[in-house]
Amino acid sequence: MIKFYYNTAPNPMKVALALEEMGLTYEAIPIDSRKGEQHTDAFKLINPNAKVPVLDDNGNVIFDSNAILLWLGDKSGTFVPTEKQSTARGEMLSWLMFVASGVGPFSGQAVHFRHAAPENNEYALNRYDFEAQRHWQILEDRLGAGRYMLGDKYTIVDMAVWGWARMATFVLGDADAWVRLPNLKRLLDEINARPAAEKVAALAASHTFKTEMDEKAKLAMFPQNARLK
Repeated sequence: MIKFYYNTAPNPMKVALALEEMGLTYEAIPIDSRKGEQHTDAFKLINPNAKVPVLDDNGNVIFDSNAILLWLGDKSGTFVPTEKQSTARGEMLSWLMFVASGVGPFSGQAVHFRHAAPENNEYALNRYDFEAQRHWQILEDRLGAGRYMLGDKYTIVDMAVWGWARMATFVLGDADAWVRLPNLKRLLDEINARPAAEKVAALAASHTFKTEMDEKAKLAMFPQNARLK
């Protein structure tokens, strides 16, 4: 059986959505990042990068959320173009990696410098907020040209976008962000209404993760801060 190591952050949740959409049986194993469970020797044996999500598919270990999405799509033969050298496959890979290398990292850094940095850093926040806004606008424009990221077919790219779109107003620090991003909001609402998304919500609620950002949590989440002391 597939083992799925997760928490409720955007990247694990998009993998949970894929697992549910594809109807794959899996064992969900919570990893509480604020308790530092990602830094244990046992966990780092399966992901030396000490992050979730991780998938153990009968001994095949895959980490990084978009790599997992691609693995699952190819495994199930669903929600991905299956012809390896096709135009559709190339388009899918381009947009999937755009989310992996652009939307996720810049959104994550924007969140960090807006909500978690111990001191205000105007330069850093401006850089990452600008890039996050720019990447989200590219998604918005793309969805203005079609129902889904790859046109008329719902794919793992939409699942990747959904994982982060759930957090867009928090990422951008703007409760009115959806006014500027109506196409993204349309996609978010459509996916949220799918039965698979309801199952993901139930999974997220099934385990109580630590919510306090105390000193232990800060050390676990931001180990680089120890170098400042």
